[in-house]
This record gives sequence, structure tokens and C-alpha cells, in this order.
Amino acid sequence: MSDTTQQTPAPGDRLVKTGGIVFIIGALATLVTVAPLFLGSDPFPTAAYLVSMLMGVGFLVAGAGLVRQIAAQRRETRAAVEG
Repeated sequence: MSDTTQQTPAPGDRLVKTGGIVFIIGALATLVTVAPLFLGSDPFPTAAYLVSMLMGVGFLVAGAGLVRQIAAQRRETRAAVEG
């Protein structure tokens, strides 16, 4: 019998995962939009450059998830110390 323990997800876990995925999409879009500059072809339309802004949005979303996790851990620690 295996000894596996299921952990409950922390309050900001979903935000961190979502932020990571959005960041990766933005990073790939950045690589795609920069490629024509090196290949000498026509640049992409403005919409493609706007998609590359998702890299910063993903970073902010993941950061918000980390702040939420930190706040939850601080509340748990305070409750343990006081009670």
C-alpha cells in the first residue's frame, strides 16, 4: 500500500499556475513577433504585439498569487502563536 498524502491547495496556487501559463503564452508571442525582424520579412500587425504583453500580465497574476499565499501563511502562523 502506498503512503501518499493529498495536500490541499494553498489560497494562491491557482493564481500562480494561471500566471505561469499566461506568461509562457506571452513569451512565445514575443518570440514569434521578434522573429520577422531577424528573418527580414514583414512585421506582424499590432495585435500580435499586444498578445506579447501577456508576458507582463502573467508575471503580475503569479505575483498576486504569491502575495496571497504569503498572507495566508502569516494568518496561520499568527493563529498558531496566539491560540
